[in-house]
Amino acid sequence: MSDAVKQVAIVGVGVIGAGWAARCLAAGLDVVAFDPAPDGEAKLRAAVANAWPALTKQGLAPGASEQRLRVVASLPDAIANADFIQENAPEREELKQNLLHDIDAHAKPGAIIASSTSGLLPTRLAAKMQNPERLVVGHPFNPVYLLPLVEIVGGEKTSAQTIEGAKAFYKSIGMRPLPLKREIEGFVADRLMEALWREALWLVNDDIATTEEIDAAVVYGCGLRWSLMGTFLTFHLAGGEGGMRHMLHQFGPALKLPWTKLVAPELTDELIDKVADGCEHQAAGRGIKALERRRDDFLIDLLALVKKYWPEAEGLEGRI
Repeated sequence: MSDAVKQVAIVGVGVIGAGWAARCLAAGLDVVAFDPAPDGEAKLRAAVANAWPALTKQGLAPGASEQRLRVVASLPDAIANADFIQENAPEREELKQNLLHDIDAHAKPGAIIASSTSGLLPTRLAAKMQNPERLVVGHPFNPVYLLPLVEIVGGEKTSAQTIEGAKAFYKSIGMRPLPLKREIEGFVADRLMEALWREALWLVNDDIATTEEIDAAVVYGCGLRWSLMGTFLTFHLAGGEGGMRHMLHQFGPALKLPWTKLVAPELTDELIDKVADGCEHQAAGRGIKALERRRDDFLIDLLALVKKYWPEAEGLEGRI
């Protein structure tokens, strides 16, 4: 599928749509874009131009050029010859349903249609489509032209071929696809971020910390570790040589303490096994010390980058 994608259509050119356009152009593809806003083209070209230096530094594909972007005045013109269509309309279900119906009606056979929704269910989005089997959610993260994660979510009628085609295409433009086993509101990454967001709002609301202090807590604490290992492998190391299994048995009871505004799941033996086994799989045979060395080397380099790009952050030490 990915080898067949020569032209990409971008429908809606706000922040996310413009990011998709920039990424696809950098991957050496032809991009045709449409947005009903009168100033859509000017904003899109300005956004792509702003992203281009970073993309150039990262490395452009052969033939990549800003000149391969074409903006058209109608939806049918934008999608008529597209092999892959990325829809980026506002997060209003009925609006997206109607738009996806129109895209489906004008797209050529075999074209995949992806929605950038950050939480709407693909089954509902496809309600008015004649060919719902070719709709998939392709949820990216801002800035789309740099961050590699894209969540892929199929609806009840989405075909396996569409899922595989979307995965292949996103990989071909340098992304890290994360297919979900089933659709769920908010998907995976946003649900995780929303949990932290809710806690952060409570901390501000209760005058526990300022927004700057909370951000510093993430930047200089958990965020540094998460950028390499994520949540589970970080806690796997917290258990020492016993790994995640020891960590859960030792610190698991603290999940019942009323520290947060969220409700923790029941820590059953089955859940412990699932989590511990998953972490051991992630470790891929590497011992705790080897993982610690890898983490520490990464953090040293990452801290240097934080100081380089956020020099004002030097003044945050000792303020929490």
